Amino acid sequence: MMDWTDRHCRYFHRLLSRHALLYTEMVTTGALIHGDVPRHLDFNPEEHPVALQLGGSDPADLASAAKLGEQWGYEEINLNCGCPSERVRRGAFGACLMAEPALVADGVKAMKDAVDIPVTVKHRIGIDRGESYNFVRDFVGTVSQAGCELFIVHARNAWLQGLSPKENRDIPPLKPEWVLRLKADFPALKFIINGGITTAEQISQHLGALDGVMVGREAYHRPWFLAEWDGLMGQATCVLSKDEVEAHMVDYMEALAKLGVPWFAASRHMLGLRHGQAGARKWRQVWSDHRLKNHPVREVASLALKQLGSDPD
Repeated sequence: MMDWTDRHCRYFHRLLSRHALLYTEMVTTGALIHGDVPRHLDFNPEEHPVALQLGGSDPADLASAAKLGEQWGYEEINLNCGCPSERVRRGAFGACLMAEPALVADGVKAMKDAVDIPVTVKHRIGIDRGESYNFVRDFVGTVSQAGCELFIVHARNAWLQGLSPKENRDIPPLKPEWVLRLKADFPALKFIINGGITTAEQISQHLGALDGVMVGREAYHRPWFLAEWDGLMGQATCVLSKDEVEAHMVDYMEALAKLGVPWFAASRHMLGLRHGQAGARKWRQVWSDHRLKNHPVREVASLALKQLGSDPD
């Protein structure tokens, strides 16, 4: 979810679910150690609870980055061992780390020694075309010995050659039953399943057998889906209407503009809010119109709202 789940996206998603744990886009250790820390780590208080996802492989660097995350107020540090992109592979982290479980364990231990908040790992069930349950079982076993107690499992392989990141989300077959096997083999550990989850029924089914469910792009493209999640977790459901959510976002974007941040940095994340609603296509076109980017956000919001009900999406 790099370049997607930034702080503006998470502010928007928090309006829809009060209790879901939100994750940052992956931030590399190098960006934190050598770059602009506030740009990468600053977030809105309304986002809590929120976890920082790190990309890296050097234990000392991971420890330093995790410590920064804790200091900035994140509730969890998550190590990404699942991203298959070439950009990430060149940095020797992401899914390729699954081939080096001892190194991942060293990184986890270094982070746990540096912080008092949970350290978790997100990974695939395998890499490339080899399909062996023993591979992912041994990976989890090795990393858990370093103190990791929670694993987020994207239940498909990551092909490091021959597929784009987008194709890696669709072509390698899903094997959710392998996550259930991991839970059976490691009953003391917690497992969250990820991959191909698009309905409330799927979430309910997984919550009956596992410790959690992670949803990425389906939530981004169809954000009203999040409004169901609190109820699925036994909490009070979202009380805001779509109109009220949009009104909150307009207030937020207006505040951004006063700080010198372009309001469209946030508006792009809510384009799926009206999915399926009459006039949604024209509503999106207004919010996406580059010719309106220098207009006051409330003026754009008024133009967009006039499109609703005008035609089917």
